[in-house]
Amino acid sequence: MPFKIQPLNKKLKNGLTRLPQRVVDSLYALMSMIELMGPMRGDWPNYSKLARGVHHCHLKKGNPTYVAVWRECADGTVEVLYVGTHEKADYKKFM
Repeated sequence: MPFKIQPLNKKLKNGLTRLPQRVVDSLYALMSMIELMGPMRGDWPNYSKLARGVHHCHLKKGNPTYVAVWRECADGTVEVLYVGTHEKADYKKFM
């Protein structure tokens, strides 16, 4: 079943301009894979399920490490909640 990614919100879209291009490219690759194969992406580095329907993985390892957090919505869409450094990610907010 193909999934649809919700459009990125304005804050997230503006934040992408401050990220390295490699991270942005990885995010779009991840979003494409989610659309084709679903939100559970165990084939991505450090993938884990944070809570029911909330997932995360690393987009770039090293220092700093960049992560993405996304959520499965009830209507069958997927919403990207956070893209940024691992150090600034407030995982409690997503649980």
